Formats: sequence, C-alpha cells, structure tokens
Amino acid sequence: MTAAVPDSSGGDDHMCSSLDDTGIRKQRGSRLPAVSIALGALSVASFWVVGLGFALGVAAVVCGAVATSRSAVADDEAASLRALLGVVAGAAGITVSAIALFPMLAQL
Repeated sequence: MTAAVPDSSGGDDHMCSSLDDTGIRKQRGSRLPAVSIALGALSVASFWVVGLGFALGVAAVVCGAVATSRSAVADDEAASLRALLGVVAGAAGITVSAIALFPMLAQL
C-alpha cells in the first residue's frame, strides 16, 4: 500500500501545474488563449499604425487557432471560449486595420 505524498519542491514555481486534493500534480491549461486575447486587443488598439494592427491580428488568429486545436484547451470550455474570443478580436483587428489602410493608400 502506497500513500500519496504531496510534492513539496519549492523550486518549480514557474511550472503550470498544481496539486489536487489527493496530492498528485495536475496540469493547468495553456496560456495561448490569453495571449490570443491580448494580441487581438492590441491589434484593435493599434489599427492606426500601418501594418502593426494587421500583423498583431494575424498573430492573434493563429494563437487562437493553435490553442483551440490543443486537447487541454478543447476539454476546458472556458479556455476554448477565451481562444475563440482571441480569434474574433484578431479578426476585428485585421478588419479595422484594413479599413483604416484604404484611405491611406488613396493618398499615395
């Protein structure tokens, strides 16, 4: 008979894991959904900088799509919704950047 002993190593605080009720280490979700939301918000906020809003929007869509395809995110409904929000915010940033780019191109 083996007893579960909690892991008390203090040096692994940078890992994305925690102990559950039985003392066994379990993994938390990915950070990609949060990164996708942040990139999408930055892309919408920086639409007026030529190319930056578009590039950040594409990065947000890619991060959200990769996060959605991961099994850890697909199993967690909240993380899946965050990844979807990042994709939507990235698409909005791409759209707003493209709309802002057309008048600038007309001046050239």
